[in-house]
Amino acid sequence: MDTDAPMNDATDYSQAFAAKPQPLTLEQAAWITPPMQAVDTEGMIDVPRMRRFRQNRLREQIRAQGFDAIILVEPLSIRYATGVRNCTLFQMHIQAGYLFMPADGPVVYFDSEPGRNTGSTLETIDEIRDDLLPLSYMFAGPRHDEWTRKWADQMDDLIQKHCGQGKKKIAVERAGFHAEQALVEKGHVVSDVAPVLAHARKIKSPEEILAMNLTIAVAEDGMTRMRDNLRNGVMEQELWAHMWSALIEGGGEWLDYRLLASGERTNPWQQEASSRMIRAGDLVVFDCGMVGPFSYGADISRAFRCGPGRPSDYQKSLYTMAHTEVMENTKLVQSGAAYSDIALNRHLPPAGFGDQPYPCMMHGLGMADEWPVILHSPDHPEFYDGQLEPGMVICVESYIGEIGGVEGVKLEDMVLVTESGPITLSRYPFEEELMTKEV
Repeated sequence: MDTDAPMNDATDYSQAFAAKPQPLTLEQAAWITPPMQAVDTEGMIDVPRMRRFRQNRLREQIRAQGFDAIILVEPLSIRYATGVRNCTLFQMHIQAGYLFMPADGPVVYFDSEPGRNTGSTLETIDEIRDDLLPLSYMFAGPRHDEWTRKWADQMDDLIQKHCGQGKKKIAVERAGFHAEQALVEKGHVVSDVAPVLAHARKIKSPEEILAMNLTIAVAEDGMTRMRDNLRNGVMEQELWAHMWSALIEGGGEWLDYRLLASGERTNPWQQEASSRMIRAGDLVVFDCGMVGPFSYGADISRAFRCGPGRPSDYQKSLYTMAHTEVMENTKLVQSGAAYSDIALNRHLPPAGFGDQPYPCMMHGLGMADEWPVILHSPDHPEFYDGQLEPGMVICVESYIGEIGGVEGVKLEDMVLVTESGPITLSRYPFEEELMTKEV
């Protein structure tokens, strides 16, 4: 089968995945939810290919932005660069492992024993070191300055060995003030690694799209569990626990927040789940914000209504306005589209219903939320321009609620940018009973 040929339905895409004589295209990957890896009778995600793609993207950006090497500390960044995982949430606030990656040359990984054991199985890591030095004050205490200077000695040795002698440009990620200053004192130019990571991560491979589809499937399982357990008298946090359960059972990592609200707490938006009891007739609105299998994100928002009874005309109008905004703005997610043109051509809600919009109209997604962020107007003081490229995954946002109103609706879809147009990855249905033809 020619996997580069255009296809028209999900069945054909699934056949392409099963045969898989050649790498999948983005469009083919968009339609496939692969089975979990513990089977040998169906096509799987080519994880080594995915790791190679990500590492090559990083190397390209290191060179493109004029750096000699990068040093990564954040666990998600290390996982993007290598695939290794070790106590991710802990290492987000207590720095432990770190990774040295030159523009050309061996990747060197420092971590505790569990991370070293995991890393030793990965082809993306050339050298594993056990001389880990504490960057966190929790471990270093009053010897923090001493240890960060030793860390700078350690990094300088690697820089001189793999990047050449003399002053080098090094991009560093959250190693801390003392560590970065110690590296500067070694004579190097130290910069923030964020642009390297952002521009590398913005483009996804077909394998990454498959991994994201797995996370979306887990998120949609959580949505179904919440919908099935939505009843008069259930507490918001009790309902939200079903999303957490689906996430952990599905092999995921964490939820970024507790964004579930009901009734009057749906306006204004971004109130987190509480002990409020949900009552019959309430709207229940949530944003899953999930980091799931393979550490890929799902960021999808939906709104339900707690029965029995029928939704009010006002609830239906709110929901339909939000749905219309997502659908119309999704049409703007085209390869080559400038962020400024997207903002200028965005769908405008009826007067009074768009006065407290979601903070952005679109944003990127990969391993959790990421660059870029597209604001509602090019005139916004924080607006920056750019253009969409094939392989980017963009979340299309809407929040509809009057200022001072009793209720509001938040909806959001995940959309893949391809040469042939946008493909919506999030498939969970919208609520027909909350739709109206009149807006």
